[in-house]
Formats: sequence, structure tokens, C-alpha cells
Amino acid sequence: MAHSMKTQAASSHQVLNQPALDSEEVWQARVDLAACFRMAAKHGLEEGICNHFSAVVPGYEDLFIVNPFGYAFRELTASMLLICDFHGNVVSGNGEPEATAFYIHARIHKNVPRARAAFHTHMPYATALSMTEGEPLIFAGQTALKFYGRTAFDRDYNGLALDEREGDRIAAAVGDADIIFMKHHGVMVLAPNIAEAWDDLYYLERACQVQTLALSTGRKVLPVDPHIAEAAYRQMREGDPESALRHLDAIKRALDAEDHNYRD
Repeated sequence: MAHSMKTQAASSHQVLNQPALDSEEVWQARVDLAACFRMAAKHGLEEGICNHFSAVVPGYEDLFIVNPFGYAFRELTASMLLICDFHGNVVSGNGEPEATAFYIHARIHKNVPRARAAFHTHMPYATALSMTEGEPLIFAGQTALKFYGRTAFDRDYNGLALDEREGDRIAAAVGDADIIFMKHHGVMVLAPNIAEAWDDLYYLERACQVQTLALSTGRKVLPVDPHIAEAAYRQMREGDPESALRHLDAIKRALDAEDHNYRD
């Protein structure tokens, strides 16, 4: 299912100036992203070697960190992550990005600059709801209200994203949303930083899991009154940035207690 960039047309662009990518800030972004990969694997949010997380490199708006092709999330470490430009060049790291990872994430970061972190998975409950009739989220559970008014639904599944045109189409479908359900495919979470991307990804799958369980009873699932849903959403969003940072710190402590080699 995953595709090597070598099977795609080679880029004609060359890296003319090697940026300085050894700052503490850049390394911390690598460590944080590696922690997210490891914890996503523990929660079963990945699918084989086909899913990908990325983050804009601190200080470089046209470079992004992404996982290399051919590795499971549970294998990844900070130093294994690649830094790529928008033309498909690997500026730092060994290997190459998976083809759909490049064409989706490069175009998202280029066309939606507010998305400084982009997490794409085929996590089971969210993906299952993308396959059903109607809107994926019903906003019936409290956790789902974290995403009230923040979602978009790309209904135009168009096969694998193996060129810039499909990447641009997906980016255009984002609009003002932070969460994009991709029909027959999976989900994309966009955020201003790695911590908030992780926080949204984790709670999105929990919300979708609870909704799927509720639907499995065969009884009607009742949405929260819109006025209350809006108020609860605002309450949650006020504390989200700090809560997300603390959530990221918590997963790093949990990983450190078991095996801190994700930091390598």
C-alpha cells in the first residue's frame, strides 16, 4: 500500500543552501514528534507503514519534519526523522518520505500555513465513521464537543495521493477546519504545534470510539443541544493549548519510564 518516492517523477529542484538544522529547538521538535509516533503505536492509531505525521521545522517555513518510508511508528526515533522541502528534496536524514506522505504533507504545509503540524492516520474508529452515511461526528459525547465546529468532510475520495494535484485538492478541502475526515480513507489533524496535533488526534479517536459503541447498541444517539455544545466547546478550547502541552509531557514521561530511545 505504501509507495516509495523513487517510483514517482524525480524533482528537478536542487538544494542550493544547506540550512542550519542542529539547533536545540529543531531537535526538540524531532523528539516531540518521535514521542507522538511511539505513543500512537501504543494506542493502535497507525496502520502498517502507511501513515504519517509532519511538522514545520522551527525557523524554516518551507521545510518540514516527516517520518521516513518503510518504518513502523514504534521503530521511529528523533534522529531517524527526515527534513524535506516542498520539492521533494531530503535536506536532512537518511532515506526518503513515503510518496503519499510527501504529496499530502508538502501541499498542506505550503497551502495551509497555519497547519504547522499535520497528523494523518487510518485510525480505526475515525476511519470507520468516514465510511458511513452522513456526517462522521454526531456531537453526542462530551469529548466530541472538543471538535464542535472544527471539522470538515472531504467526500471526494480520489484514490492515492501520488501527485501535487491530489495534494492540492486535499489542502483545498481543508477550508477553516482543524479536523478533516477523508471519505473512505482516514483523517487528518491540523494544528499550530505538535502538542495540539497529538492532543486532537488522541481525543478524536476516543470520541469516535465512544460514538461507534453508542451506535452499536442500535438505539438512537442523541446529539447535545447546539447552544450547550457551543458553550462546552468554548470552555474546552480556552484551556486546550496548556492542556495539550501537559498531555505531550505526560506521554514523554510514560515513554521514558519504559524506554527512552525514541529520543535518540
